[in-house]
Amino acid sequence: MNNKKLGTFGGVFTPSILTILGVIMYLRFGWVVGNVGLIGTLLIVTLSTAITFLTSLSIASISTNTQVKAGGAYYMISRSLGVEIGGALGIPLYLAQTLSVALYIMGFAESLVAIFPALNIKVVGIVSTLALGGLALFSTKATIKAQYVILFVIALSLLSLLFGGAIENSSIEMWGVPAAKSVGFWQVFAVFFPAVTGIMAGVNMSGDLKNASRSIPKGTFLAVGTGYLIYMALPIILASRADASTLVSDPLIMRRIALWGGAILLGVWGASLSSAVGSLLGAPRVLQALTRDNVVPRKFSFLASGYGEEGIPRGGTIVTIIITLVSVILGDLNAIAPVLTMFFLATYGILNVTAGIERFLKSPSFRPKFKVHWGFSVIGAIGCISVMFLIHAVATVLAIVFIVGVLVWLRRRRLKTTWGDVRNGMLLQIARFVLLKVKPMDDAKSWRPNILVFSGAPMKRWHLIDFASGLAQEKGLFTVATILPEEKVAQDKIYQYEKQIRDYLFDKNIRSLVRVVRAQDPFSGARYLSNAYGLGPLVPNTILLGDTTDVSHHESYAGMITHFYQSRKNVIILKDDQPLPSRNKINVDLWWGGLQGNGGLMMVLAYMMQNSPHWQQVSVTIKMVVSSEKAAAEARKNIDNLLASIRVEFRRKILVSEKGDFFKTLSVDSQDADLVLCGLKKPDNEFAEYFEDLKQKTATIPRKLFVVASHDIAFKEILS
Repeated sequence: MNNKKLGTFGGVFTPSILTILGVIMYLRFGWVVGNVGLIGTLLIVTLSTAITFLTSLSIASISTNTQVKAGGAYYMISRSLGVEIGGALGIPLYLAQTLSVALYIMGFAESLVAIFPALNIKVVGIVSTLALGGLALFSTKATIKAQYVILFVIALSLLSLLFGGAIENSSIEMWGVPAAKSVGFWQVFAVFFPAVTGIMAGVNMSGDLKNASRSIPKGTFLAVGTGYLIYMALPIILASRADASTLVSDPLIMRRIALWGGAILLGVWGASLSSAVGSLLGAPRVLQALTRDNVVPRKFSFLASGYGEEGIPRGGTIVTIIITLVSVILGDLNAIAPVLTMFFLATYGILNVTAGIERFLKSPSFRPKFKVHWGFSVIGAIGCISVMFLIHAVATVLAIVFIVGVLVWLRRRRLKTTWGDVRNGMLLQIARFVLLKVKPMDDAKSWRPNILVFSGAPMKRWHLIDFASGLAQEKGLFTVATILPEEKVAQDKIYQYEKQIRDYLFDKNIRSLVRVVRAQDPFSGARYLSNAYGLGPLVPNTILLGDTTDVSHHESYAGMITHFYQSRKNVIILKDDQPLPSRNKINVDLWWGGLQGNGGLMMVLAYMMQNSPHWQQVSVTIKMVVSSEKAAAEARKNIDNLLASIRVEFRRKILVSEKGDFFKTLSVDSQDADLVLCGLKKPDNEFAEYFEDLKQKTATIPRKLFVVASHDIAFKEILS
């Protein structure tokens, strides 16, 4: 064990209690008592501490389940809810702590200049930042020892207040000043609540603790309990020594009440500096953890290093000092102070959510020594969210927007981690609930594509995967299926192949399921998989595959198509001699033979293409061949009525061919189309010969989608 690491008292209790007993206690507690009276103040203290205590329970539960390394709250959240959610809170948490250093130092400078007007406020702020920063750069233990001195000063100020006397004849006012002159209960609550939110100062020291799993719960509970006792005693002292109106009007009323008023000033300065020190120690360690997990871009990798026997994150500390100096020089930070508070509260809320989810799911990996019912965590999360809106609704919205923005940025970077998280367990619980509720999709109105793609190796027939992804986006599911030969691939290699395909699809930003099976030949394997694959009502309803080029496989291929059709699955065959453009304008020709059967499915597929974000612009033209102008007029009328009734933006073109040579007309009129949709006859014993003849007749068309609809699907109802 590293003797340079910190224990419970120095590493958790001291920074936490010093942040709790901050400037709000000295400068605003009298105002709180004056406005809502003794009973109101005790109620506010109890409610505020209850929310903090519930969060402490969640922290204790998470920290006793596993080793907590550097990063504090970020580390806990990211290891449970994933690196994206952890980072989305970790980055604003780091910024909030860094800017909090500037806020505390500016508060210290302002109070010092008020006593010594000759001093320059910015010079005091810069000197204070450099002094505290230098201490944090070279010794964490020395910085903690400096906090011991501040802790002694605060204790001295409280004793001076305790042994002081009344400044006027007054009785304890239970409900403060008259209602016409006082601020409302919840407004006062909002002002006071940040005073009890200092527990994160100790949690953020997780990487510097000898035993984080023991010190974090013990030190946090001790700090919350000590703070609660002090905050419950102070209102009695204040209410018994001054009238409510006096308490409201004088921010430094404690200085007048105390035995030695100078001790209160020292306490105010000590509280400001201790809060600054707590944030100055915590912020770089959060940044260090973010960098180690690659949340921070790799070019800043130097921030991940720790120096000396104490592993001090000097890179992160220097960055924090620079940001603080710039903030101090620029001046007023009051405008963003509410947003910073929201970042802290959002972190507390997510910690409660994390512990609640872990406990609710009863994951075998979540076995904390400190067990908390998930209901307490939920109450804590609701409390945090409620307080956020009570304190500052606009700041809450801005904080949420910022966090969501960071989350979107991190998701686009597609970070990979070496640890699991609770999200899979949570999703499995949801999936279990849904699967037991979902009924077989006999209702056409609820039909969605669930495509089984027989692509083989994804690199060889990528156009099939790309097409299926375009169809299924935001509307359905699709599975990339591969059949491997039994004699060449052992069963224990299947998982490895599936993982390789999943990783490949992940890198290509394709959201798909993956299934790999072994079989004697690809056709028997495809039959088996189409029969067996699926879960409950979620089974593939559509098969997508390419064509076979091996003459010896024609009969087996045709038999496979027949099997799919008889299994009540739609079959679409993409014969793509040239890749289909993914983003440019695409012209699709749909050769029409009526809405029944294949016609309905082709219209559904064309509509899905037209409305998929996968393709930039898809123009669909329904084409039909008739034998006379009279038939053409009737066909135009029927198709126009159909398109109006089903509300799709398709064009139509009726072609007259007196000789009735359909395929010659198709080949000429669709020569420049990007994709041509054609229906197939129902598969039967002569399907192999029929399909080969069809391919010959459409050989001049480079990209074709042959469609055969299952006789079990009423596509007319889907479109209506």
